[in-house]
Amino acid sequence: MGDQAFGYIGYFDRESCDLDEFKMLTSQQLDPAEVPHAAGIEKNVPIYDMAELRPVLDNADKRRALMAEWARVFRQSAGVIALKRAYSDMDVIDRASGVFDAIIAEEKASSAGKGDHFAASGANDRVWNSLQKQCLRDPEGFALYYGNTSIAAACEAWLGPNYQVTAQVNQVRPGGKAQSAHRDYHLGFQGAEQAARFPAHAHELSAALTLQGAVAHCDMPIESGPTKLLPFSQLYPAGYLACHDADHRAHFEEAHIQLPLEKGDAVFFNPALFHAAGENRSADINRLVNLLQVSSAFGRATEAVDRRTMSATVFPALIALKQGGRLSAAELDAAIAACAEGYSFPTNLDTDPPVGGLAPESQADLLRRAVAEGWTDAQLADALGQMATRQAA
Repeated sequence: MGDQAFGYIGYFDRESCDLDEFKMLTSQQLDPAEVPHAAGIEKNVPIYDMAELRPVLDNADKRRALMAEWARVFRQSAGVIALKRAYSDMDVIDRASGVFDAIIAEEKASSAGKGDHFAASGANDRVWNSLQKQCLRDPEGFALYYGNTSIAAACEAWLGPNYQVTAQVNQVRPGGKAQSAHRDYHLGFQGAEQAARFPAHAHELSAALTLQGAVAHCDMPIESGPTKLLPFSQLYPAGYLACHDADHRAHFEEAHIQLPLEKGDAVFFNPALFHAAGENRSADINRLVNLLQVSSAFGRATEAVDRRTMSATVFPALIALKQGGRLSAAELDAAIAACAEGYSFPTNLDTDPPVGGLAPESQADLLRRAVAEGWTDAQLADALGQMATRQAA
């Protein structure tokens, strides 16, 4: 396998799209020796049982080894992992689903929330920025939902620390049609002509700036239309152009795989993997998924998120959950990482200079310190306000 998708210099054009090469790359088989932590391999996707692996995440060296394995899968082989039982408490999932259902109902009543990526408007129920909306409606439920060490490890495996979580709910009702095959943000959200203007090395780097994830909020048998995936397709160098090509899309439809998921499972994949939401052919399953689009600290997220307000809102819940022993230190860190801005930049270095290091304190560092020291709500609100003032241009 190796680095077929890496090392190209210059620019891609339509002549760079070689269907035979695409077919060859995507006909590979995943070697079990590459995924020693996996409980099994299904349709070239390594399956990880997080109920068994959760203790591994409590050991720094073992956690690092597992994350390195996941990064190799994302970059060099299948491009996708499935985390069985990523959530052990289904009450946390059901609580979040209740929040999402209420938002969907309200936004439909107000005619808000229209539009979709890679599917016709109105075909699905969408909740944009479900991250912030969930946090502001149910901060305790938000902390429990994102205080998940399996989710945090998957994000860090590909993006490193200080990643930025955004999330969008997608509900596909019975009869809901499939999406068209695509790659995702950044260059996946550009047309073929626009993508071709970026040099080849930017195509490589685009895939390293984002991680796609999906948390199943209900059991999702194949007939309900779980995400269609084409393992190894992220290795295809000209894929950001080829995903707009009819022949490549036709091969995707012939060769893609789908995995049934159970409530509480999660799937993560390289954003350059060719994929598409499937058609819901079931009679009575409202397929509800929370889509996680997680960005590197070094990139720009798709959505504008008010992380200052989220941090202030979730803070009392974090204090209570810590005091009640309902979230471990690692789970608190995961919740904070999903909520607060973990990167110190951009900032105004005249008014917010680095003190005692190379970077000023980040919003996540501040929130973490407030939880550790048991601040009051007013103390945190004041500190967040002062930080915002220092950072302003």
